[in-house]
Amino acid sequence: MLGGLIDNLTGANKSGRLKGTVVLMRKNVLDLNDFGATILDGLAEFIGKGVTCQLVSSTAVDQNNGGRGKVSAEAELEQWLASLPSLTTGESKFGLTFDGWEVGKLGVPGAIIVNNYHDNEFFLKTITLDDVPGRGKLTFVANSWVYPAAKYRYSRVFFANDTYLPSQMPATLKPYRDDELRNLRGDDQQGPYQEHDRVYRYDVYNDLGEDRPILGGTADHPYPRRGRTGRKTNTNDPSLESRLSLLDQIYVPRDEKFGHLKMSDFLGYSIKAITQGIIPAVRTYVDTTPGEFDSFQDIINLYEGGIKLPKIAAFEEMRKRFPLQLIKDLIPVGGDSLLKLPLPHIIMEDKQAWRTDEEFAREVLAGVNPVMITRLTEFPPKSTLDPSKYGDHTSTITAAHIEKNLEGLTVQKVI
Repeated sequence: MLGGLIDNLTGANKSGRLKGTVVLMRKNVLDLNDFGATILDGLAEFIGKGVTCQLVSSTAVDQNNGGRGKVSAEAELEQWLASLPSLTTGESKFGLTFDGWEVGKLGVPGAIIVNNYHDNEFFLKTITLDDVPGRGKLTFVANSWVYPAAKYRYSRVFFANDTYLPSQMPATLKPYRDDELRNLRGDDQQGPYQEHDRVYRYDVYNDLGEDRPILGGTADHPYPRRGRTGRKTNTNDPSLESRLSLLDQIYVPRDEKFGHLKMSDFLGYSIKAITQGIIPAVRTYVDTTPGEFDSFQDIINLYEGGIKLPKIAAFEEMRKRFPLQLIKDLIPVGGDSLLKLPLPHIIMEDKQAWRTDEEFAREVLAGVNPVMITRLTEFPPKSTLDPSKYGDHTSTITAAHIEKNLEGLTVQKVI
């Protein structure tokens, strides 16, 4: 203990031992851990095929490895078999010990290599090294799914939570950064891409069918773009990409897919919306104008009426503590009406609020393409449309209409 205290005070770690913690989430199905995967991973641990990590130096150069930073021996995650997973999805913490890493000789680690020799993937959140001499706590933020090593053509490398300008990047880490960028671009990756592939690259819309033009990719119209999938070319036209069948899923990198909480919310609210829409759907097909709203009141009736549930504190507390997010989303909330859609926030206080200019402007700004909004350069505004085709569109807006919202400025001053 005294030796360790002296090492901490002097900044030495002559024993060459660094200890840390790994935080990860095991493979899951919605809110539940995948126990089939847990059993297979446990068997892999039993026969010595676990999860290992290797430190990469940010200063010490390995001349026999292309000038990259020196790499430590593999250190295994500790207590995997002894750490029993819970029923529900959650974080698991494991110890990690690196022996033979003297910071005085090898420097502060700048990256870490993670090798998953299990049969299933896991979501790696962070790796933290404690009491690194001259640095203190050192964190590697991952937030990425790590698949079995056999599925990759390269090692998974995560960098310390430091920021560098390109000119200040440690020379020993630059090759690893270059490799990571090449992998994310998919330069050497042949398709079609699988969910464990990590290819982030744009492509033109050339998968719309043989009778449809290619969208994007020209000097005049570089957009729209889509994510590259690596699917095979069309057999009749090599400039086109083959289309997906109804049973196939479009490629999305696993790290970009919904997490278990988001997916549970999505499914829960979808099921809830279907059940809440049954009665309104049936009702619209038994009136005089099937499938149509006859008035605004018909829309309001989607949200009002029904049996309103009381707000019971004990029930609300039980709902908060329920561990499964999917079931939690399906449990009605106090104040909800059974078989009625939840009231939109915009009309909770005023049913006519959606008709105001302020709300219209808010919806435009929050719309799917707010970049179409342009700055007003003249007043009253003038349209460039042909009046003979589109009629008279002379603006009737006056300065008095808008100056009350300009905080004391005039229209011309604002322009």
